[in-house]
Amino acid sequence: MNEASTWSGASPEARLDRGGFTLVELLVVIAIIGILVSLLLPAIQAAREAARRVHCNQNLCQLIVAVHNYEMAYGGYPPGTIEQKGPIQNVPQGFHHSWITQILPYLEQKNAYHNIDRTVGVYDKRNLPVRALDFAVLHCPSWPGAGRGYSGYAGVHHDMEAPIDVTNHGVFFLNSRLRYDDITDGSANTLFIGEKPIEQGDLGWMSGTSATLRNAGCPPNSILLGGKRPNYPIGDVVSQPFQGSTTSAPPGALAREPAFVDSLPELTAGGVASALDAMSAGPPAPAATGGALPVGGFHSSHPGGVLFAFGDGNVQFIGDSIALPIYQQLAHRADGKLLSTTGY
Repeated sequence: MNEASTWSGASPEARLDRGGFTLVELLVVIAIIGILVSLLLPAIQAAREAARRVHCNQNLCQLIVAVHNYEMAYGGYPPGTIEQKGPIQNVPQGFHHSWITQILPYLEQKNAYHNIDRTVGVYDKRNLPVRALDFAVLHCPSWPGAGRGYSGYAGVHHDMEAPIDVTNHGVFFLNSRLRYDDITDGSANTLFIGEKPIEQGDLGWMSGTSATLRNAGCPPNSILLGGKRPNYPIGDVVSQPFQGSTTSAPPGALAREPAFVDSLPELTAGGVASALDAMSAGPPAPAATGGALPVGGFHSSHPGGVLFAFGDGNVQFIGDSIALPIYQQLAHRADGKLLSTTGY
């Protein structure tokens, strides 16, 4: 008798003994799979965050290389912001061309650079098409909801919380024109660029305000997102400027832009003071409505710290637990103090 006939004549109980999963076994298997997936997800998220952090590191590398290419071409680092008189207030009023606008040719963005109208301020409607541009190198992939026209990175203007002005101790500040030799603490011991939040009221990557400049007045990641800043969307800033807003270039500003290099030999030969005097000449800019707002510190979406580019081109992750005095030493270009590297 063949196997088929044997099976066809089997009793119903015998046919039920054929292999298969019971409901309880199926539930156990599903539960085990669920546990394994829950154990695997954190590892997957950690791997994704590691990849995003590497991408952010590469962005900072590109920015610091562009800054140094600018310095080699023009004999000094780009001014943090350009305005005829300080302190800078975080409102859409003034000339405010940022350090990022000046390094665009070294980020392979020459077309955007040549379309900036440097005879007017960044908030003028003539600069709106460029202001609204979005550059991937200015966005950390870990930052949620980064919008067009904004920067997730900022230059260091000071070691303490203070308005952006000509007396700041960082590398990028009001009308700055520092040379490599001016970083007397050593470029390897000086912070140049770090991650920053894109908050409510951010004025965009072209604006030389808290949008592109920050300080070491508080430890990394110690600021609250969505701080009490007015809401100035980029389009509204241009279409509805402040009453009496200064939009024209301050005296002497054009001579400091790379596109107008007639005075660069003088600047590189030590004529920085005379250039700044020319820039501050003329009628003062009107006071901004509402008074100066805090500049703020550095912040990232990476757990545990913030990525910074040092002046020697090295990018390091500085933890939230860094001692504040050491952090502020790193933000000061020339304090002359010995630096302990055990605190970060």
